[in-house]
Amino acid sequence: MRSTIRASLVLGALSTAIVLVAINPAPLRAQATRLTPADVFRFEFAADAQVSPDGQWIAYVRQSADQMTDRRYSNVWIMKTDGSDHRPVTTGKFSEDTPRWSPDGKRLAYISNRNGSPQVYVRWMDNGTTVQATNVTNSPSAVAWSPDGTRIAFLKLVPKPALVIGEPITPPSGATWAAPPKVTDKLVFRYDGVGELPSGYVHVFVVPSDGGTERQISSGDFHDGGGVFGGGALTWTADGAELVLPARRGERPEWNARETDLYAFAVKDGTARRLTSRFGPDESPAVSPDGKLIAFVGYDDRKLGYQNNVLYTMNRDGSEKRAISSKLDRSVARPTWAADGKGIYASYDDQGNTKLALFALDGSHRIVAGNLGGGGSASGGGSFSVAKDGTIAFTTSTPSLPSEIAVLRPGPAAQPRILTALNAGLLAGRTLGHVEEIWYPSSKDQRKIQGWLIRPPGFDPAQKYPMILEMHGGPFSNYGDRFDVEKQLMAALGYVVLYTNPRGSTSYGEEFADLIHHAYPGDDFFDLNSGVDAAIAKGFVDANNLFVTGGSGGGVLTAWMIGHTTRFKAALAFYPVINWESFTLTSDMAPSAVNNWFPGFSWDNPENYAKRSLLSVVKNVKTPTLVMVGEEDFRTPTSESEQYYKALKMLGVDAVFVRVPEEPHGIRRRPSHEAAKLTTLAGWFEKYRSRATP
Repeated sequence: MRSTIRASLVLGALSTAIVLVAINPAPLRAQATRLTPADVFRFEFAADAQVSPDGQWIAYVRQSADQMTDRRYSNVWIMKTDGSDHRPVTTGKFSEDTPRWSPDGKRLAYISNRNGSPQVYVRWMDNGTTVQATNVTNSPSAVAWSPDGTRIAFLKLVPKPALVIGEPITPPSGATWAAPPKVTDKLVFRYDGVGELPSGYVHVFVVPSDGGTERQISSGDFHDGGGVFGGGALTWTADGAELVLPARRGERPEWNARETDLYAFAVKDGTARRLTSRFGPDESPAVSPDGKLIAFVGYDDRKLGYQNNVLYTMNRDGSEKRAISSKLDRSVARPTWAADGKGIYASYDDQGNTKLALFALDGSHRIVAGNLGGGGSASGGGSFSVAKDGTIAFTTSTPSLPSEIAVLRPGPAAQPRILTALNAGLLAGRTLGHVEEIWYPSSKDQRKIQGWLIRPPGFDPAQKYPMILEMHGGPFSNYGDRFDVEKQLMAALGYVVLYTNPRGSTSYGEEFADLIHHAYPGDDFFDLNSGVDAAIAKGFVDANNLFVTGGSGGGVLTAWMIGHTTRFKAALAFYPVINWESFTLTSDMAPSAVNNWFPGFSWDNPENYAKRSLLSVVKNVKTPTLVMVGEEDFRTPTSESEQYYKALKMLGVDAVFVRVPEEPHGIRRRPSHEAAKLTTLAGWFEKYRSRATP
């Protein structure tokens, strides 16, 4: 068997034969007209669109993959807002991101690892002179210029000595000993995509914008910045005297994982002022141009699985908090003030489409752009920024367009214009599957469910095609009319691909999302199964050639579907949760799961945990099932997948277990591993696919 992944295939019996489609290891060259898994190395994506203060330039991050090193890289590019003078600011096989314009637009700061470790760099745009502004030992993040352009603030870990119990003996001179035991007293000590969490706390720093010694502003045994374990966002007050940022300084911050409050830290001496104090997340602060108001998003945590982020404003001293977007039953993000201070731009997802809206301070709003999106997934995303003249730069995506840079000029009749075409060369030689939006009633309660169908390239309406039901994770997230590389690759294999937003999905309001509160998985089965029926009713889907897959929460639903029906010929569960009791004691997000997804601990609520466990329906499974997980997945730990695989094997179900080295949740750290997800799916489904269809 030849395959380019170093995954472990636990076959259980030597007689089991599986043909896995291998990635051609030869250099990339002209291929057939359909996409192939090797094309994951060819796609490029635009991210983090940043318009200059005068509205004349856009800086952005250009993401790519390299076949020879099997790694992903990113560089900073710029162009004029008319699309001309498109060129790189940085080049090479590095990770370079977070471009931020100085207030006068003459310099550009960004983070790069080109000298071995991530540092903040500043480039003078008139002559290209570049300086390394920081020389720190831990990665900086959340770069923000001071209003006068003389300083740059950023977040960084402040290390602390690792915990040691007892007095370890020391090795003699010249001896080579094993690594010492790992000791922790933290509730969460591993984090997905990071690995073992370093000892210490994230704080805010300031450095001169032309380089020099950084100065620590905040301190203490707290994480500042708003991220669950550090990182996040920050902003300066208009007078440059304070830095405003979310911080985790409440009671038991690891346990109360959603709780953050906004603080203002004096740049002069680090004195902290607490601006918000409710229980719940307060984040993404943005100071008004006149310095009098602070916009932010958050909510009062009611211990629900999902709640909308609401846009608020308050005075600089924290008084007179007002909800701005409470009439909009959607979750808003990334507040950004209009230059005149009369409105706030923010994005939100609505029925699977990401909108950019301008909110007036009286709570009214108007949509200024749609189709925000980023990366190569149908899930939500996208970025935007606003210049002083009202020019907006944003990343956009549609079902046929991977993320590109778009611009919207001010004016009542202005329309967005797409400026880049990063994948034009690739897609000129490939035929994509056509994407169709569908709505259908759920057999559970006749609620309308939104979904999308991708028809395979070369679709013939007179033929019947096998179909893959692909389900999103989250579970509180959404699919939408955005480009999706993996789904297009499935369609290129000759399948119709169905993906939907069952109950629990976001972008339809809180009530719809919380239909699965303390009840996931559950009635989402009916929403998904009804989607399959609706697709079959189209007349071109072979009802005897159905397959099911999904990742994370989609892996949960894969196991749930085959535990309730035998209509699928084969299933592939990517990195699922199988046993909620073990998940809430081993996952990096265990505190949030216990607090918000369940009524409490498993030992206090055994019936709720048991009825939602995938092990409760595993005895019903007859569908051949492959389970695939990254060996460094700390979100849905590898042990979850292993439990399911072994349960299936002991029940005599045809099953295979695939473990992917070095991979965290999602299996896309290495491009070849992302491709391996598709080649494995192709081989597994091909084994059970009837040849009566094309």
